[in-house]
Amino acid sequence: MTDIRGEFDELNRLAEDYDDGPFDKAMRDYMMRSLKPYLRQGKALEMGCFNGAFSVCLAREFDNLTVVDAVDQFLDNVRQKLGDKARTVCSLFEEFETEERFDSIFVVHVLEHLMDPVAVLRKAKTLLAPNGRLFLVVPNGAAASRRIAVKMGVLPTLDALSEADTKHGHRRVYFFDTLVKDAREAGLSISETGGIFFKPLANFQLDALMDGPLINDQFMDGCYQLGKEEPGFSASIFAVCEA
Repeated sequence: MTDIRGEFDELNRLAEDYDDGPFDKAMRDYMMRSLKPYLRQGKALEMGCFNGAFSVCLAREFDNLTVVDAVDQFLDNVRQKLGDKARTVCSLFEEFETEERFDSIFVVHVLEHLMDPVAVLRKAKTLLAPNGRLFLVVPNGAAASRRIAVKMGVLPTLDALSEADTKHGHRRVYFFDTLVKDAREAGLSISETGGIFFKPLANFQLDALMDGPLINDQFMDGCYQLGKEEPGFSASIFAVCEA
C-alpha cells in the first residue's frame, strides 16, 4: 500500500488543476439517467469521489450516502458540497472496514485509475447487502471519438493511453470485454451493461461547441439516445453487477 499512498500528492495536484467543462457536467446527468432504472434504494456507497460532483448526483437519489476515498482533499470537496448529507471516510478502498452493508455501490470512473481494480471489486462485493447492486462506469476505449483519433493517427491503437488519459492518471483503457472480465474475475455476476452518450468528438471539442450555437440540448439528448442504441461507440460504458 505504500506505493499507492505515495501517489496522493500527484492526485491532489490533478484535483487542483482540474476544471469541469460543460461536457463533463452533462455526462454526470446522463450517467444518472442511465443507472437510475437499476438503483436499489436504501444505503448507498460511493467508492472514489474526486471533486464530489457525482456525489451530489447520488445525494439527490439517496438519503443515506457514504463516500470513501483515500485522498482527504477529495472528501473535502464532498463535505463542502453536501455538508451532513453524506458521511465521508478517508481510507484506501482495500482497507475500508464497516459493519454496514450497502444496497447500491458506485464505482464511477475509478477503475481505470487503480493499480489492482479486481481487488477493489472483490472488496466492493463484500460490502453489498443481500440483493444489493454494484454499479461500474468507465470511459469507453472504443468511443467514436477515439476511433476517429486512431484513423487520424493521433492515437496508435484504441487501447493506447492518450495524452489526456495520462494527464488524468489513467492506468488502462477499458472496453466492454475487459470490464466484464474484471467483474467476473472478482466473482460478480452481471445483470446489465450499456453505453452512455454517443461521443463523436473529444471532450475539448465538445466543450468548445457546447458554448456556441452548433450543439444544443436537442443534439446532446440525441447523442444520449443513440448511445443506448450503439453502446460500443459511447463515451462511457457501464455494468450493473450483483454478488
